[in-house]
Amino acid sequence: MAHKEYGMTDILDILRRAQAGDSIRRIAKATGMDRKTISNYLRIAAEHGFAADVTDDHLIETALAVFRALHGPQMKSPSLAAASAPLIPHRDLISGWLEKDGLTLTKSHIKLGRMGVGVSYSALYRYARDEFGFGSQKVTVRMAETEPGEVAQVDFGRMGMVFDPDTGKQRVLHALVVTLVFSRHQYVYLTHRQDLDALIGGMEEAWEFFGGITRRLVLDNMKVAVVKADRYEPVFNRTFQEYSQHRGFIIDPAPVRHPEAKGCVENQVKYVRDNFFAGEEFSNREQAQRAALIWLRTTAGLRLHGTTRKRPLLVFEEEEQKVLLPLSSERFDVPAFADCTVHRDHHIQFQRAIYSLPTRYIGKEVFVRGDSALVRIYHQQQLIKTHPKKAAGQRSTDFDDYPKEKSAYAMRDVNYYISTAQSRGQKQGTFMAELLSGDVPWTYIRQAQALLRLSDKYGVTRVESACSRALAFGLMNVKRVEGIIKQSLEKESIPTPAGARIFTLSPPRFERDADYFSHHTIKEDEHGNNR
Repeated sequence: MAHKEYGMTDILDILRRAQAGDSIRRIAKATGMDRKTISNYLRIAAEHGFAADVTDDHLIETALAVFRALHGPQMKSPSLAAASAPLIPHRDLISGWLEKDGLTLTKSHIKLGRMGVGVSYSALYRYARDEFGFGSQKVTVRMAETEPGEVAQVDFGRMGMVFDPDTGKQRVLHALVVTLVFSRHQYVYLTHRQDLDALIGGMEEAWEFFGGITRRLVLDNMKVAVVKADRYEPVFNRTFQEYSQHRGFIIDPAPVRHPEAKGCVENQVKYVRDNFFAGEEFSNREQAQRAALIWLRTTAGLRLHGTTRKRPLLVFEEEEQKVLLPLSSERFDVPAFADCTVHRDHHIQFQRAIYSLPTRYIGKEVFVRGDSALVRIYHQQQLIKTHPKKAAGQRSTDFDDYPKEKSAYAMRDVNYYISTAQSRGQKQGTFMAELLSGDVPWTYIRQAQALLRLSDKYGVTRVESACSRALAFGLMNVKRVEGIIKQSLEKESIPTPAGARIFTLSPPRFERDADYFSHHTIKEDEHGNNR
């Protein structure tokens, strides 16, 4: 078992129990401590003058001396040291909470309380201040000024409640604020959502507003754009990364829990909320967006910026706009991605529509990329199929993806079955053509398939003879054709010319004379004789 260290509270408890006359065995039973540990603590206490008649103040000083002997010298003031001493065994844990996990001191105090570490908040504050420099003002350095057209910073911020006509309810309105770092000129895109479509849609409007694109885009680690936030190896959303390549800018995510890394836009979210949105009454998002455009050009763009002491719109027009990357007129078509498994019916489901694939991919996993026009399907990084995009509930099926015999059935291709039967024999072709004649021939497709399978089962010659006999007697049913073969009736001669239909009746089982069915009333006279 690993050695366990105890705090000031535990040491004081041991000394008080020993002062009360408890034996080491009894103290160990009451506290759960090892007897050797208790003996060691009492030995050190005795070396510092511990006795049964010492006062409480001396008892605390003795406990502090024991603690110092075990953990080294601590705070200068004995009273402060005693108050903070229980925290010393948890130094690494507290350090991790405050510096690595980013917990507040209040939350750390709560977690310590759950662990049974009974210290006051002020004691924890003093300990964190002396040990880790907690609460001291951070030393920062001003980054070198960026070049015109180099960097834009982006962040979402909550504005307030606005009526949404689509839902008929009040909904939260957010603002995507895009700020050019050099000129401090900015664009505000208002939206009820904070998803990928809103992010890309807002950026598209911002680039059009500026008339160009910056070379780098610094954004908060929002989940819609950054799948995994990491200072050195962040993982970006595939769609947003493709969007950045389409527009030609580099994604530069801000470090996790460091909002000062994008301070230009971080402060502007509050500025937009307080200066533009607060105190206004907008009937809907569209009205608020129109008002935002006016505010950007007349108020935000012409104010004297607190940091640069210049007017953002003027700096933008004079120095920055001309060096932005050119903006093509073609808007980015936002794609969607998915991993799908090919079902045994030769199809995959993507965005609630279904798309076909060849038989060899059944059961395999494919990667799908779909935009507003096309759905591209990849297997092992190779493009294997392209379909036009379909709405939810619709399907795109290429019948060439099916095996040939199944594609004819799926397409209800009557001509395929007739031509196949004709290739096996004249009578089979005639039988098949008559079988599939009529207004709804596909209702007999399964019988057509069964007829073709008879040749594989009994041979073409026997099926040809059976079809000839069936045609002669007008038996337009494939089961009857197979019955002829099973009974070897195809070998018997046909009494009428081939192709003629004969309808025969079975000999009557209960034949009667015609007079039998004549009904006469028979009357008797008074003597009982018929008359």
